[in-house]
Amino acid sequence: MPASSAYGDNRFAVAPMIDWTDRHCRTLHRQFTRHALLYTEMVVADAAIYGDRERILGFADAEQPVALQLGGSDAAKLAEAARIGEAMGYVEINLNVGCPSDRVQSGTFGACLMKTPDIVTEAVAAMKRSVSIPVTVKCRIGVDDQDTETALDDIAKGVFGAGADALWVHARKAWLKGLSPKENRDIPPLDYDRVYRLKRHYMNQFIGINGGIQTVSEGLEHLNHVDGVMLGRAVYHNPMMLSEVDQALYRSETTPASIDAIIDYMCDYADAHIASGGRLSHVARHMVGLFHGAAGARRWRQILSTEANQIGANSDVIRRAYEAVQSAAAEKAA
Repeated sequence: MPASSAYGDNRFAVAPMIDWTDRHCRTLHRQFTRHALLYTEMVVADAAIYGDRERILGFADAEQPVALQLGGSDAAKLAEAARIGEAMGYVEINLNVGCPSDRVQSGTFGACLMKTPDIVTEAVAAMKRSVSIPVTVKCRIGVDDQDTETALDDIAKGVFGAGADALWVHARKAWLKGLSPKENRDIPPLDYDRVYRLKRHYMNQFIGINGGIQTVSEGLEHLNHVDGVMLGRAVYHNPMMLSEVDQALYRSETTPASIDAIIDYMCDYADAHIASGGRLSHVARHMVGLFHGAAGARRWRQILSTEANQIGANSDVIRRAYEAVQSAAAEKAA
């Protein structure tokens, strides 16, 4: 039912998650799927303009396609940050209009922008003028005591009027007063039907859905109503589910890489990162959920969580943890 758009076939995405979806996380996720759109953590526009760009924005070609999510409310700064992102090779610029953290509230951006659709519209228009790649928005259905019918309609009308290429909607409110960022991910009730209604109103625009989706199969159901589905914490805590994405959503005939090959790749990647001055924990922390629900998963988590933080740790830690998983699997099969 959903209509495609010039935005492309971005029917599956891994959500931007602060402190989680860094370049090491994206490198791991990319081993399981060639087609999913991966997002950066939210990067504040000032950091993109004035900060260490390689450290803050750098990524490897092997991570592509990667979208840069920006935070801010100053249209001129967002436009400049978008230009920088395009020059660095990102395939999309996304504006955060959904994060409820204290950090964004103090800066009057993120989910706070749900209250000022005119500012969002101005920002999208400025970014569209500054880059040739897609400009998108990720928002909530409303904040605090807003009427979600009016609030979401106002955002959608403004951003699509300004030329936005897609609107990704986290299908629950954010409560800026009274709930922590963690509570805002779980307590406000999900309202998928509200996003479906928005899509019916904007048949020729790309509408993606996010929030509470736990499996790729659930995502497929949502694609009967909207154009794209975005998973966040479910994927982070169980990255292996990404191995289903290319065949289930993109009809890819390519066989997913074996877990042996992925472990080898990530070990080589970790050692290269260490050789350049990094630490094993920077990479290994994103791999803790890799064997979610499998025999040996607990031992895998224990080894990575404790030994990866030790001074001088290298990929031998990952290989030793993997051997524990293989031993547990063999015992279970015996």
